[in-house]
Amino acid sequence: MNGAAAILKALEMQGVDTIFGHPGGTIMPTYDALYDSPIRHILVRHEQAGVHAATAYARASGRVGVCMATSGPGALNLVTGLQDALMDSTPVVALTGNVPQHLIGTDAFQEADVVGITQPVTKHNMQVRNVNDIPRVIAEAFYIASTGRPGPVLIDFPKDVQLAEFTGTFDVEVDLPGYKPTFKGHPRQIERALEALQKAEKPVLMVGGGAQNAAPEIMAFAEKTGIPVIPTLMGLGAFPGTHSQCLGMPGMHGSVAANRAIHHADTILAIGLRFDDRVTGKVSRFAPNAHTVIHVDIDPAEIGKLVKTAIPVVGDAKWVAAELAKGAKKLNLSKWWAQLEDWKAKHPFAWKPKPHLQSQEVIQAFWEATQGKAVVTAGVGQHQMFAAQFYKFDRPRSWINSGGLGTMGVGLPFAIGAALARPGELVIDFDGDGSFQMTLQELATLKKHDLNVKIVILNNGFLGMVRQWQDLFHAKRYSEVYLADSNPDFAKLAEAYGIRGITLSDKAKLHETVKEVLAHPGPVLLEARVYHEEGVFPMIPSGGAAEDMIIENPRETVAGD
Repeated sequence: MNGAAAILKALEMQGVDTIFGHPGGTIMPTYDALYDSPIRHILVRHEQAGVHAATAYARASGRVGVCMATSGPGALNLVTGLQDALMDSTPVVALTGNVPQHLIGTDAFQEADVVGITQPVTKHNMQVRNVNDIPRVIAEAFYIASTGRPGPVLIDFPKDVQLAEFTGTFDVEVDLPGYKPTFKGHPRQIERALEALQKAEKPVLMVGGGAQNAAPEIMAFAEKTGIPVIPTLMGLGAFPGTHSQCLGMPGMHGSVAANRAIHHADTILAIGLRFDDRVTGKVSRFAPNAHTVIHVDIDPAEIGKLVKTAIPVVGDAKWVAAELAKGAKKLNLSKWWAQLEDWKAKHPFAWKPKPHLQSQEVIQAFWEATQGKAVVTAGVGQHQMFAAQFYKFDRPRSWINSGGLGTMGVGLPFAIGAALARPGELVIDFDGDGSFQMTLQELATLKKHDLNVKIVILNNGFLGMVRQWQDLFHAKRYSEVYLADSNPDFAKLAEAYGIRGITLSDKAKLHETVKEVLAHPGPVLLEARVYHEEGVFPMIPSGGAAEDMIIENPRETVAGD
């Protein structure tokens, strides 16, 4: 076999069954070998959509996602998605073609220094120079991507390596002396954590994206102790959103109960999160009463990076949470819970009813109709925050969004990747009219594979989140955020791709329309024409803290205005 066939054989040995990609000149030998491979290839219409779909595939399945692109522009179109996967700790392996080795550095057609360019946006990357190294390099890439703190790895294959005769072996072992991630947390640190919690009067448990694989263990620990649980935006689903101990997500658009609980807590147990600025606000004012922060993370570089940590526990979230659950005891938190329940009751996620259709009620209607049994993706913007607030996630890996990088346009390719990772499950993409138009060409991919994806475009005619900030902090100087004068008819656009398109503007028809969308056996695009100046609240202004939280929209003084 040649190097291209060896690439696919090595991928098969890693259990790969799906690749998202787009062919081109320098990766053509591998696409030729793919013709005879059992691996399923999903032809995306843009390489960025390929890496996004691979990201969602990984996050929905817990396996490594794989994407493939040609050299130059093809490889460079992966950069945004690789950074997105890096910031949200997602295991992805990207394969790129490159010009033959003797042309590297000559500015050959479609040449780019993809290894140099992607070094800052990957956990690791490498270029294969010897065809017989292919099995070892691919095995190492999957190991690095999926162990420790997960992340994207890129492998670059010059065209001549793909065409060379392979005479090596597939019987390889991964031996990386400089890479030894810690899996088991230190027993004494876990004991210290349990001792601190036993003394706490106002503890909270925060769970992040790194805890998605630890949902049963976190549930066992939480129910055993009675501790209030706060899942971050990336942690939604790691603890059931409908559970009585769940306070909702924290941060810039988090719940009042979650943010106030953190602000008043004396002890914080954080599992699998990195204290992102959207969670902490101004770090110097974050959790001012917490004399003890226990931080559990598999990446030691994250512990103490932003928030001073009293008890660091380096290890896998699932393993550490299981050990915590073993040693946990019931905590006496009756006074603390009385305060928390008061905040929950007085300040739930809510909206002021208007004559117009509103994003919040659309999402709420889908949550009620599906009973929360869907995999949900989102683009980035107001619709993303509304989905996080109003679609309650009870299952891990059921909420897939761009947290760290905030990449507009991910909603549709995320939905495609999730649908292929979880066949038979309903997938809903809550998207915005701005975000959706960045990757709408993937309607072709959706149609080709006839996936059970329901796209719900919450069309407010604006770049909504930017408009909200311009409203509150820039005297309503709406600079370059108006879209309604040039938006397409989204339902007709879907129909042009052969996908069922529905338009909704009458709120009286909301529930029957939701039923119609969900009853359709294939992909559907619903354009919901919602109120054009809605805002996402609560909101902590940039650089603020929990005590600066704006609970209700200050622009709305009369219901229906």
